[in-house]
Parts: sequence; C-alpha cells; structure tokens
Amino acid sequence: MSKPQTDQDLRSNQLLAALGPDCRKRIDPHLEPIEFKLGAMVCDAGGLLKHAYFPRGSVLSLLTVLENGAAIETANIGREGAFGLFAAMYSRVSFNRCIVQLEGHTVRCPIQLLQHEFETSEHVRNLFVSYSETLLSQVQQTVACNSMHTTEERMRRWLLMMHDRAEGEALPYTHEFLSQILGANRKSVTLAAQSMQAAGLISYHRGTIQVLDRAGLEQASCECYAIVKERFDAFLKPPSTAVQSHME
Repeated sequence: MSKPQTDQDLRSNQLLAALGPDCRKRIDPHLEPIEFKLGAMVCDAGGLLKHAYFPRGSVLSLLTVLENGAAIETANIGREGAFGLFAAMYSRVSFNRCIVQLEGHTVRCPIQLLQHEFETSEHVRNLFVSYSETLLSQVQQTVACNSMHTTEERMRRWLLMMHDRAEGEALPYTHEFLSQILGANRKSVTLAAQSMQAAGLISYHRGTIQVLDRAGLEQASCECYAIVKERFDAFLKPPSTAVQSHME
C-alpha cells in the first residue's frame, strides 16, 4: 500500500527533489516506502523492472555478473540518485544485479509513471540523462580503478564513498563481504584493512568499520574518489558546454 510522502522525505533524495513541483505532484501519491536488509537483491541481471528505486539513506550496489557466477561492483547508488532510470527511459530490463549495500530507507516509483514524465517533460529528460551520464562515469572510473590500482587503494576509494553515504556512521562490513564487492581475495582485503588501521585511518572490530581520519583517508586515496565525487556534486547543473548559442 502506498503511503503519502512528505517534503522532507522527498528532499532526502536529490534526484526526486530536482524533478520539479509539477512532476512531483503527479508521482508523489505513487511513491512507496521499501525497507531492505543488507545484502538483499533488488533485481538480478536481466530481470524485468517494474519500479525505479530512490535511496533515502540506503545504498544500492550495481554488480556485473560473469558466466561463472562471479560478480564485482561497478557502481553504487545513494541518496543522490536512483536505480532503474535506464529502464524508465528505454527498456525495462536491468543490465546489472542490484543488491543492498547499506540498510536504510528507500522509496520506489512505478516505471510507467517515470516513462511518461521522461517522454513529456524536457526538464525530466535532461535530469535523467545527466544523472545516467554521471552514473556511467562512475562505472568507467571504477573499471579503471579495479584494473590499475592496488586492493588497498580500491578499498580506500570504496570506504570514502560509503562514508559519504552513511553520513559518518560506522559501516557494518565483514572482510568476506568486502572481498566480494571489490572482486579481491579475502587475504588482500584483510591486509589492506590492517594497513589502514595501523596508519590510524580506520578502526575495524567484529565486522564494523569506523573511519577515524577522514582527511588522511582522502589524502591516501587514489584520484578515482575525487573524480567521481566531483561529477556527482555537479550532475544537477548542466556544464556550460551543454548550452550552445545559435549562430546567425
């Protein structure tokens, strides 16, 4: 059963808040609160999507799944965005497996409603395309990071992204979970965590990670975190190059 959403609820997701009053008036009655547990599957690769999901405190992880069953994270989505917008724009099939990486509130919206808004509103089209392009940039940067950087560098990037989304709260992750998300063996993840803990960047105890030195973690991280963060901080504002003057 759908529940009415308050302005505070909507503002907690950047993409929803940016849709504009007319669009929000049409879709607000259809937003449905969903609670997921850590590790729950939202949709498998190739699955048919009936809803788009807007995190309001949760984090969703997009995994690329290989033929042998192995999977690796290629992007994650927090309160800045949504899962399912490609389906709303073009198809209803998920390219990735989507799981819950951090428990928290989420709302979902029927794909048909978002498809209608995309087709009839230039503002919504621009917003969805801008966000999708930004999410693609995260995928591309993650691929480069996974290929070129060490397990510890990749883990630093990932922890910074999760620290942003968890708003400084402790992160409930085991080494086994991290090894699966990062596509690294458990031993290398354990060694990376021990190194960061020895440097005073994090504390790790019984499956809970707490960032102790945020500035130090950023300084020690590879460039990938800053590049992706800059793109997401700006995706609601089209670049000046997107505005072209008409030649007479």
